[in-house]
Amino acid sequence: MSDEKNIRTGLIVKSIGGLYSVESPDGILYDCVPRGVFRKDKKVLCVGDRVSFNDDKVITEIHQRKNYLIRPPLANMDQLIFVVSMCEPSPNLTLLDKFIAIAEYKNIVPVVVLTKVDLDSFENIFSIYTKAGIKILIVDYDDIKTIQAVKELLKGKISAFTGNTGVGKSTLLNAIDDRFGIPTGEISKKLGRGKHTTRHAQLYKLDNGGYIADTPGFSTFETNKYDIIQKEKLSDCFVEFSDFSGECMFKDCSHTKEKGCAVVEAVREGKISASRHESYCRMYEEAKNIKDWEHR
Repeated sequence: MSDEKNIRTGLIVKSIGGLYSVESPDGILYDCVPRGVFRKDKKVLCVGDRVSFNDDKVITEIHQRKNYLIRPPLANMDQLIFVVSMCEPSPNLTLLDKFIAIAEYKNIVPVVVLTKVDLDSFENIFSIYTKAGIKILIVDYDDIKTIQAVKELLKGKISAFTGNTGVGKSTLLNAIDDRFGIPTGEISKKLGRGKHTTRHAQLYKLDNGGYIADTPGFSTFETNKYDIIQKEKLSDCFVEFSDFSGECMFKDCSHTKEKGCAVVEAVREGKISASRHESYCRMYEEAKNIKDWEHR
């Protein structure tokens, strides 16, 4: 075993099977394997982890994470960028709101990027998320400035693109930097959804010091694999509620339909988008049905 003084640190940028590509601070890539004890201790390595490794290219330590997503396994994310297409596939705002809530719960900055804006109107969605205080960008491939705006957003950060298959994540990544050459898929006319083209999580290094992960698309059936948010903590994940929740008549207000709820009143007055509140109410009902053991 190598001497402890030869320990290096680095960032896991790719994981295939049991082999991990670790980038050192000087930009050199090392193909490493984890210590056997990690499996015994049920320690899971994933893309985004900062680790220590020795001259034998054995990962000896996983540094403390600031956050962790279960599926796909990603650690230490600064921001989650939700790519939403205006059609093919059509926007699913309930699903989008679920993942924004999970990002907030994990202390990851959520950002919404709209694609295929030339094929359908985007003003309503833009209004909903702007009102909610969530950063939203519009991508038009005929306007290079919109691509540059996304690239600037990624500068110096570890970010992940996510969204349903077919919304254009890989296309956008290739537009940001054509060195990636990430395969893109056609929309399946028969199934109404995209073909899977991304097979594993990987961090792509940008020339502005940022990293971006392209991840497999998700479906409505996978949301609970990311995390379970208790109903008592759910309202904190809808940031626009915070301006009103302290004014509710009851301290234990669920913000769903109670008399004297300032959040419900804000929805009636148009200060909170009705679609966002509807998503919250659906998530609250789901959270009520989660058993105690599922939170453990």
